[in-house]
Amino acid sequence: MEIVVIGGGFAGINLCKELANHKDIKVTLVDKNNYNFFPPLIYQVATAFLEPSSISYPFRKFFAGKKNLQFRFGELQSVVPAENKIVLNNGELHYDILVFATGAETNYFGMENVKKNAIPMKTLNDAIEMRNTLLKNIEKAAICKDIRERRKLLTIVVAGGGPTGVEVSGMFAEMRKSILVKEYPELSTTASNVYLVDGGDALLSPMSEKSQKDTLEALTKLGVVIKLHTRVADYDNDTVFFGNGETIQTKNLIWAAGVSAKQFDGIPQESYGRAKRMLVDQYNKVNGTENIYAIGDTCLQTSDEGFPEGHPQVAQVAIQQGKNLARNFKNTLKSHPLKPFKYNDKGSMAIIGKNKAVVDIPKPKIHLNGVIAWLAWLFIHLISLISYRNRLQTFYNWMVAYFSKDQSLRMIIRPEKK
Repeated sequence: MEIVVIGGGFAGINLCKELANHKDIKVTLVDKNNYNFFPPLIYQVATAFLEPSSISYPFRKFFAGKKNLQFRFGELQSVVPAENKIVLNNGELHYDILVFATGAETNYFGMENVKKNAIPMKTLNDAIEMRNTLLKNIEKAAICKDIRERRKLLTIVVAGGGPTGVEVSGMFAEMRKSILVKEYPELSTTASNVYLVDGGDALLSPMSEKSQKDTLEALTKLGVVIKLHTRVADYDNDTVFFGNGETIQTKNLIWAAGVSAKQFDGIPQESYGRAKRMLVDQYNKVNGTENIYAIGDTCLQTSDEGFPEGHPQVAQVAIQQGKNLARNFKNTLKSHPLKPFKYNDKGSMAIIGKNKAVVDIPKPKIHLNGVIAWLAWLFIHLISLISYRNRLQTFYNWMVAYFSKDQSLRMIIRPEKK
């Protein structure tokens, strides 16, 4: 059985891990990057508290010694189901089974100016670009004589009140209080704000009311200006326009407000559902296809009794779907019954700042906040990193940041464009 997997995120890499060294299965992972990375921590790369290498790991190094796994560097162009092949930007591959694990991409909801001018927060490249942009703007502010222009360079607007928006807002608020005052004395008299805006009536809307309340209070104490029931309508000429008529002057709009899946040539249009997610059955097979599957953020599965509207686009869903699909492929070879996917919700969490986090555990129903929740967040994220090297490197950086209240990674590094 030859399986081709498109995408090496949480879903794809866990599928490959479960199938490693199986003598009757050959797996080829295709990805446009040559590394796996850990999305929940990209905001720490963006804020210069972690290096990119702390949360990423090369696929080829991970696959070394696993005889039935191989990596193909390339980007999918189209699928030809009738011939069981895919067309990449650098060649073709044939398959017996094709698995989409392509995740999601930033959704700008049709706002072209926002797409062109805002700073996205989805990929490792986005994080590096964000770090460079913000550091450059701070350096510009340090020598800027125009007070209004300086304020725009230092003001940060974060759109989206989910975990990413909350975590990056808290990080910026703490940096403003400690690092900016210490390293940029020339900016000590300049007023600047961190705004967190969301169109809903609460931050962290999927989490419990206690977590929402704790998060609102903690961010407010850190000095973050929270604006709920506020949707971004446009971003042009250094001005964020909101649907209610309000505006904020800034050169830093960070976009964490939504995602959508990707569509691919060759997959029938009727196989797509809400937010471009592929509609799949209880075994993650794409509707209207014979041997094509989708797992993780890119799929929409409504057969799970506990989630009739589809699963949340979170890491645990992707991990569990990848593992379940791998077991079903093994069962197919043994002529054993297939196991329908059922999501085991282990809870959700978000970090707000130093010693501040919120955790919701559904069974038994437990809510944690403060230092205990913060330690739980650190532990879960450390053990979820793909390699021991990543874990040790990240743990070291966190300890340095915790005890020094600082980090020494704020370098503006760009490849020279030729």
